[in-house]
Amino acid sequence: MDRQPVLEGDRLVLRPLRSDDWDALYAVASDREIWAVHPAHDRWQEPVFRQFFADALEGGGAFAIIDQQSGAVIGSSRYGPPEGDEIEIGWTFLARAHWGGGFNAEMKRLMLAHALTHFERVIFKVGAQNVISRKAMEHIGGRLTDRSFERETCGVVGVHVIYEITRESFAAGPLKNKG
Repeated sequence: MDRQPVLEGDRLVLRPLRSDDWDALYAVASDREIWAVHPAHDRWQEPVFRQFFADALEGGGAFAIIDQQSGAVIGSSRYGPPEGDEIEIGWTFLARAHWGGGFNAEMKRLMLAHALTHFERVIFKVGAQNVISRKAMEHIGGRLTDRSFERETCGVVGVHVIYEITRESFAAGPLKNKG
């Protein structure tokens, strides 16, 4: 699977993340409210975000999310490395001005449609206490699995839960006809 295609929707374009996206993406990520309930709540700080950005470039699969109307970079997401019959979508954030307007659903629909032509399921690893991300997962049809794990983030060990969307559930689910 090509982990960095260009994906175009009604309002968004997802294109491979480039090193020259740093300024525009950090302008979004420096909003500490984006990270307030996230396990990596310090990601708004420049040195922390620099490492996050470097990891995204090095690991591949990362996208810059572009608002088609304004042409502005409004966030980022990425595919993790494939594991068996599944691939992870994660590391996602959007500018707060794009919260609640269907932008997350459109981005996920584009990424899911591409990934599910190659994999049986897509997984999402979400901090158990991250209420905003968990609600977003439920909104797009993610099913909470019985899988979880612990990860240290910002010096604190926290539980992460795993949601999944399968090829079958995506074909029938809430994102089928959403833009």
